[in-house]
Amino acid sequence: INQASHQVKTASIWGIRDQKGQTGLAYEIVINSNPCISYNMEDNSAALHTLVMAHAAFGHNHFFKNNYLFREWTDASSILDFLDYARRFIAACEERHGLAEVERTLDAAHALMDHGTFRYSRRPEPTEKELQERRRRIAEEQDRSYNDLWRTVPRAPSRPAPSPSEQAAKERQNALHLPEENLLYFLEMHSPILKDWQRELLSIVRQLAQYFYPQRQTKVMNEGCATFVHHHIVHALYDKGLLSESAMLEILHSHSSVVFQPGFDDPRYSGLNPYALGFNMMSDIKRMVMDPTEEDRAWFPAFAGSGDWRAVLKDAWANYRDESFILQYLSPRLIREMRLFVLADKAEDPDYLVADIHDDRGYRRVRQALARQYDPGMSDADIQVVDADMRGDRTLRLHHTVRQGIPLDERDRDDTLHHVQTLWGYDVHLAGLDLDSGEVVYEAAVAGK
Repeated sequence: INQASHQVKTASIWGIRDQKGQTGLAYEIVINSNPCISYNMEDNSAALHTLVMAHAAFGHNHFFKNNYLFREWTDASSILDFLDYARRFIAACEERHGLAEVERTLDAAHALMDHGTFRYSRRPEPTEKELQERRRRIAEEQDRSYNDLWRTVPRAPSRPAPSPSEQAAKERQNALHLPEENLLYFLEMHSPILKDWQRELLSIVRQLAQYFYPQRQTKVMNEGCATFVHHHIVHALYDKGLLSESAMLEILHSHSSVVFQPGFDDPRYSGLNPYALGFNMMSDIKRMVMDPTEEDRAWFPAFAGSGDWRAVLKDAWANYRDESFILQYLSPRLIREMRLFVLADKAEDPDYLVADIHDDRGYRRVRQALARQYDPGMSDADIQVVDADMRGDRTLRLHHTVRQGIPLDERDRDDTLHHVQTLWGYDVHLAGLDLDSGEVVYEAAVAGK
């Protein structure tokens, strides 16, 4: 599974080998637009056309249009116009400023793409009328709750006054609204060296990163939904006599290839296959709704045996992301079938330790550990802009929150810092702070040219 495929397209399944012996061509591409656009390869057979239309035009399209993350963070009705504008603007920049300069800016922006998203909706700045109303309510509350006895309560000792340098840093942070986790946005707004056309390039990359942000949170659910839907549709067509046995065999061969999960000791193993995990979980939900065991009823009383598997799956597709979906729906039976367990990996220990197995506590720990792997808040490095001395030496200071004592890879860290320095133009300093103690674990810097 090519984890990077979603950086250039919304969804694709299954590579094929072309006449030159190259692999990785997509059977289909689907764009989360309004209306949804699904492309098929003209060289596909009729059976594969049936399969990929059921997968993309029905499965992916349903997920795009109903999942809350896509509804909240993407604007499907405007993405095609935006992409057309971006193409024309970048082409004009290449003609006016040169291909090398445009690529230099875009390379640096793409290196920071994963740190170019707003993860939480931000409330707009209050209007003057709202501020006046807030002051009025505060004054009324103070008058209503005033009690003269508060004068007799001993006051806490006052904190020492901040030094001039600390006060100046605090004022800079307030003026720049720091800390800021969206690095691309901060560089776009405050970089001392970027020209207007370069800021627009950063804005384009940042908006594309925001558009793809739900993809990173719903890889298992999105592909699992599409795979489950195409599996259901082709079987329904076959039951109605609309697909021949030969076509069904070709479809099942492609389906079994995409949901194949290599073992941990297989040379092809690269982690859990999101197609396999998503499809297995959704098939298991259908089983629990229609034919539950006593274990299923004990673990999932809300829907086990309810009889309406479509309603349960539609609710899950609409209201969950990978992390919460796994926490809510991964069953003990599927944990056993997929042979999942938890390994404790501590840096100071020479060996791995099997920490949790197939028992009541182990099922919950397996589910929690697996869900944590699909949480962007845990997997993505927490790096924030904490200070920028715009009137002094213009040093940009970043903080990385180190979790569980795991620092950034030095090579990737230094390469990325050089990209930050390319867009900032002056010294860039990164400090790794331990999450628990707040102590500095490491420091890295790139000097301005």
